[in-house]
Amino acid sequence: MVKQYGQANVEEAECIVVLSGDGMVLKAFHEHFDRKIPVYGMNRGKTGFLTNKYSKENLTEKIQQALEVKFHPLRIIIEKKNGETFSDIAINEVYLLRETHQSAKIAIKVDGVLRMQELICDGLITASQIGSTAYNYSAHGPIIPVGFQLMTLTPISPFRPRNWRGAVLPSETILDFEVLDGARRPVCAVADYIEFRQAVNVKVFEDRTVTLSLLLDKNNSLESKTLNEQFTT
Repeated sequence: MVKQYGQANVEEAECIVVLSGDGMVLKAFHEHFDRKIPVYGMNRGKTGFLTNKYSKENLTEKIQQALEVKFHPLRIIIEKKNGETFSDIAINEVYLLRETHQSAKIAIKVDGVLRMQELICDGLITASQIGSTAYNYSAHGPIIPVGFQLMTLTPISPFRPRNWRGAVLPSETILDFEVLDGARRPVCAVADYIEFRQAVNVKVFEDRTVTLSLLLDKNNSLESKTLNEQFTT
């Protein structure tokens, strides 16, 4: 592909072409989101939800004719047990996950209001619209149709409250998670694939100061992909 089409430094590029799977598309966004250039993926992995069909032909024309999907990523702000704080973006999801055999205990605030005093679980997922078909769906969370400004909140193996199945929230919602009894029940916070161990407080919200751009072929729209996922058995 490089021999056929050439290669530019990322500082000079007008588009990033990813020849891999969804994970590498996420990595490209994470590493270059400040450059504000679109990402065009071609599937060389398995699922390829964020990519297009691989072909060596007419790459320039495909990029020029592709549909541009613009979206805002989630922003995660983490405070760790030692007092350190970190911030990063997430395209698919932010999730909290127990680090040991002990269940996690998490308090949940929605826009500053305590909505759940204690959730005992293996973990908890906050997924964006684009990410709702990934880990969130595997944990029995809902898929968000394209065009709806929503995010999901899905528990992973909830023990108490036993029947709680999560929530669907407006995308402007600010979520605050407090890890309870973190010394005995440590929790890891993850933004897509970036891990932050021994998190004690986690804030998640849609970062509207950042706009990302994904390029998809006209016959490979996000709408059709999302609809197909809802009927995949």
